[in-house]
Amino acid sequence: MNLSKVAYYTRVAARYIEEPSQLRMRRPYFLPEIYMALGKPWAQSLSIHTILDIGANIGNFAYTVRPLFPTAMIYSFEPLPDQFAELQRNMAGVERFCAFNLGIGEQNIELMIHRSQHAPSSSFLTMDDLHRRSFPTSAPVTEEVPVKVVQLDSLQGKMDLAAPLLAKIDVQGYELHVLRGGEQTLRQAKVLIIETSFRSLYEGGPLFADVFEIVTSWGFTYQGSVDTLEDPTSGILLQEDSLFVQQ
Repeated sequence: MNLSKVAYYTRVAARYIEEPSQLRMRRPYFLPEIYMALGKPWAQSLSIHTILDIGANIGNFAYTVRPLFPTAMIYSFEPLPDQFAELQRNMAGVERFCAFNLGIGEQNIELMIHRSQHAPSSSFLTMDDLHRRSFPTSAPVTEEVPVKVVQLDSLQGKMDLAAPLLAKIDVQGYELHVLRGGEQTLRQAKVLIIETSFRSLYEGGPLFADVFEIVTSWGFTYQGSVDTLEDPTSGILLQEDSLFVQQ
């Protein structure tokens, strides 16, 4: 086992010692960093009523935050049919949860998504060379899948967006499209958690500065990183889950 993996498992063990309740949550799709960040007093004091989970995959985020905001309504969006089916299985029986088999973007349109061998890396954009080198198991595209994409703002009538609202966006390089097609909705949020890149991982995808410029112009303040992703060989920071809060 290399040193980076030893360091990771050491951090995980420390989190469970610090917060034993995480042991009861442990599943392959549980996100301990998110649980710790949103379990802090500042986040709990917001009394979040609505959660938008954009790029839900198999329910990782929704499953993790459900016990932290037990009365909040969670709306999850996942375009890949097989991942959507697993999302529904993982969240079966969970109250105040609704899932949409949709991608979220700038237009109401049908697009082809490049389904990666590692499903969470699937994207509407083509994977960049750095991504392929850093994570070779994610590089193979197994198929091109047609999916329905809609503007988040076009769905407002189908959701009860009770404030305060928290939105998480994890869309593999499609962040600006989500922001542009959902500005009216996302401006209502109290908290945004957006996966942002510091190096190009998808062709044409935005970097941190591009997302930062738009979100801060809406009145949000950058509050740091919830979680990070480094290049496994060089240790260079590639991505983070950036936290933005509306003051």
